Amino acid sequence: MTDDKTQPSEDKAVDAAVAEELRGVPEDLIEKPGDEVARLREELEIAKQDMLYARAETQNVRRRLEKDIADTRTYAATSFARDILSVSDNLSRALSSIPADLREDDKMKNLVAGIEATGREIEKVFASHGITRIAAMGLPLDPNQHQAMIEMPSADAEPGTVIQELQAGYMIKDRLLRPAMVAVAKKPD
Repeated sequence: MTDDKTQPSEDKAVDAAVAEELRGVPEDLIEKPGDEVARLREELEIAKQDMLYARAETQNVRRRLEKDIADTRTYAATSFARDILSVSDNLSRALSSIPADLREDDKMKNLVAGIEATGREIEKVFASHGITRIAAMGLPLDPNQHQAMIEMPSADAEPGTVIQELQAGYMIKDRLLRPAMVAVAKKPD
């Protein structure tokens, strides 16, 4: 109990010593006891905000990385698929180059059946990997899926309508793998 009574007089002595020590120092350089608490609170708020921003940025980076990984898995075969499209095109050309009378020949039937079976197998593999053929014939030209190679006068089709498919186009999932190369109708001269 006696300590409580002597404490205020000791505090006054310390305050007087501090005041003597600070005499001559400009007022704006002297921190008040409440100023430090306010400064620490402000620093704490800044640190909390910085932590929240860092946490949000980490979450955004994680989401972008997950999306990149998913896209990589989904579209990893794109380059290979483009290369295989030329094989599919060559098979189609080989089939279309066989005249109808040779298709009925007993010696050629097995060859034609083998080429057709190979074509069906390629289409099945394409489907299993999300590769689909782009529809073109009779549709309006879509610059996102079709590449107009020539314009042909036509009285039967509306101008801007695909009237011939020169090379098939393909999509892989929702991305363009190769545009369909087409001939587009124009008004007759």
